[in-house]
Amino acid sequence: MITVRRERQEDIPAIRAVNEGAFERPDEAGIVDRLREGCEGLLSLVAVHEDRVVGHILFSPVVIEVTGSAGATGGAITGMGLGPMAVMAESQRQGVGSALVRAGLEILRGESCPFVIVLGHPDYYPRFGFEPASRYGLRPQWDGVPDEAFMVIVFDRARMEGASGVAKYRDEFDEVT
Repeated sequence: MITVRRERQEDIPAIRAVNEGAFERPDEAGIVDRLREGCEGLLSLVAVHEDRVVGHILFSPVVIEVTGSAGATGGAITGMGLGPMAVMAESQRQGVGSALVRAGLEILRGESCPFVIVLGHPDYYPRFGFEPASRYGLRPQWDGVPDEAFMVIVFDRARMEGASGVAKYRDEFDEVT
């Protein structure tokens, strides 16, 4: 039985191990550590099986400029970006990742988050309601990202009215170790 819950202080070493193991490099674990240290408003969840952290998902703030008439900037709207998400190899293909995504989206929807962006596999994330972000005039801050891999789920269409342009992730995502 898998339990999904918010990260606790004592989970931090296990979260690092899950991210390093799943991605087979320290980059994503480093991003998670830096975001935890310098970013308010994170949603960090773990999947636990038999008292062991086997999966982790992080949601962090993403900002989209809101365009007004004639393309003038009319402010910004903040939603969340999903990622990284990691599951230990021995727990993959057992619904752990899906449980993490569903739990995170449910929490964010309940907290009135207007949207969630993900840069991920186009065959995986649509099952949760994600669709190409380009349908909303949204694009990633990084060059070379395939259109089908940059997706959004919109929870509040009224708040997203006029939101288009570049979805800006936190600077920690550009500071890969």
